[in-house]
Amino acid sequence: MSVVKINVLAVPAEQREVLEKRFASRAHTVESSDGFEWFELLRPVEGTDQYLVYTRWRDEESFQAWMEGPMKAAHQGGGEGGDKPRPAAAGSTLWSFEVVQQAEPKRA
Repeated sequence: MSVVKINVLAVPAEQREVLEKRFASRAHTVESSDGFEWFELLRPVEGTDQYLVYTRWRDEESFQAWMEGPMKAAHQGGGEGGDKPRPAAAGSTLWSFEVVQQAEPKRA
């Protein structure tokens, strides 16, 4: 069964647009990673400043291979003049889950 990784990003209100633009212009390497199944960036609606970055993977090994390869390489690049841009998030936490049940919409 699949594994889900949720990166919880604490994003101050003044950095929300920056974070969303960075995700919109990301390299999209995750989509071609072996074992990748799904990605979503979830914006908070009320009561929190935490964005959720949801990814689903075939197994833990696929996620770890992405973390050590494409993800690591994508986050080592610098901005203009070789300087890395300031992080949009004030902090992050990674949650891990195993999918034990799932359902799809019923088709008529």
